Amino acid sequence: MRKLLHERALLLAELGTLARMLHGSWVERFSVCSRAGCRCHRGERHGPRHYLVVREKGQQRQKYIPNAQVAAAQTGLAEYHRVREIVDRITHINLALIKEDAYED
Repeated sequence: MRKLLHERALLLAELGTLARMLHGSWVERFSVCSRAGCRCHRGERHGPRHYLVVREKGQQRQKYIPNAQVAAAQTGLAEYHRVREIVDRITHINLALIKEDAYED
């Protein structure tokens, strides 16, 4: 039981370090411009352009991510995945504590 409580405390502390998390889906797009004779019309499309697909007011929106911020955005996505892992683990710990009648706030 103490081990579970200690693990939960560590996980809760880790949550506080994940402030840059981003919830969304990563998309890379290549495009064709309107300039006649451009290389993109011969198959060498422009890009990739990076986007984070997020939900706003129930609608999906694509948010452009500048090349200089790609690494930061991908780190944010990884942090969000870690948050989900932590929440799942805390849920399992809390269920085990309830089963042992040792659940506390």
